[in-house]
Amino acid sequence: MKTVDERVINIISEVSGIKKELINPEKHLSDDLELDSFDSISILTALEESFGINISDETYDECNTVGEVIKYVRRAIGVVAA
Repeated sequence: MKTVDERVINIISEVSGIKKELINPEKHLSDDLELDSFDSISILTALEESFGINISDETYDECNTVGEVIKYVRRAIGVVAA
């Protein structure tokens, strides 16, 4: 079974077309990965569907790095960091 981190990174990779090997928690979503607002909406939707959670646009906008997205998803599903 994939970890939360792996699942989030896979979703970002699938939606953006960026190889998952290039995505890590330190990467900035817009500066490093060059994700635009359309990518962000698509990722947000995919995360909600995959994890069965609701993420407000405002909350997602506060996430600047892949690690911040992972941290938010963990909290939303009640998983403590490993």
